[in-house]
Amino acid sequence: MKTGEQSPDGREIWFPAKKYGWGWGPPNCWQGWLLLLSWLAALVGGMCLIRPMQHPVASLVYYAGFFILLLIVFRLKGAKPGWHWGRK
Repeated sequence: MKTGEQSPDGREIWFPAKKYGWGWGPPNCWQGWLLLLSWLAALVGGMCLIRPMQHPVASLVYYAGFFILLLIVFRLKGAKPGWHWGRK
């Protein structure tokens, strides 16, 4: 697997921009995959502990927090978001 790409300002990019559309594509290095799999494991683990049907507000806060955390990591370690219409 190749190492992460570099952004114009010298940051290592773990999540490249999608080829078409807005957002980020799959990770391009092992750090990105490790982060994504860890995030998924923690999200699923929380689903088992919180029990959404018994604690709907707590589960909503938990899921929203995890989603915001992932967006922050994408913004810090991903390519600049924007619309892309294919590589030129």
